[in-house]
Amino acid sequence: MTDDIAHHYRHIMQQLGENPDREGLKDTPDRAARAMEFLTAGYHQSLDEVVNGAVFDSGTDEMVLVKDIELYSICEHHLLPFIGKCHVAYLPNGKVLGLSKFARITDMFARRLQIQENLALQIAEAVQEVTNARGVAVVIEAQHLCMMMRGVEKQNSSMSSSVMLGAFRNKPSTRQEFLTLIS
Repeated sequence: MTDDIAHHYRHIMQQLGENPDREGLKDTPDRAARAMEFLTAGYHQSLDEVVNGAVFDSGTDEMVLVKDIELYSICEHHLLPFIGKCHVAYLPNGKVLGLSKFARITDMFARRLQIQENLALQIAEAVQEVTNARGVAVVIEAQHLCMMMRGVEKQNSSMSSSVMLGAFRNKPSTRQEFLTLIS
């Protein structure tokens, strides 16, 4: 697969008017292919594989919040990066999820061609699926290079998106507690 992707990068560079055989670009198609494979590795992962059994019995029923999970993804519209942070909270229902799994779930979905709104939903639904929580909340704040480098070229713009499931959607006080904790 890497060779095929590198071949296409080489062709794109030629179509842009570059010489892919010049010294600075000689290995660029291969490097770009490997980078794209890394940045889209989420297509080759499953939720079961990422969670790896790290769901544990627990009597806690209070909110669990993991803040500021770094994320890097690729906009499916322009193939340019968006970079930000993700906040995930859930209300346990007899089970808790291992702490590192929130970052791993975020990475699995972020390492696919994405739009931010779908990314937030995928993370929330995955946490809900593995924990059977009474509610899950996800907020993503990100800067999109497709808006910063091209088009309107707004350097200080950012986007926030949220998904609220269960008690976070149905109980305003629970939603407000979450939003207060992440602000």
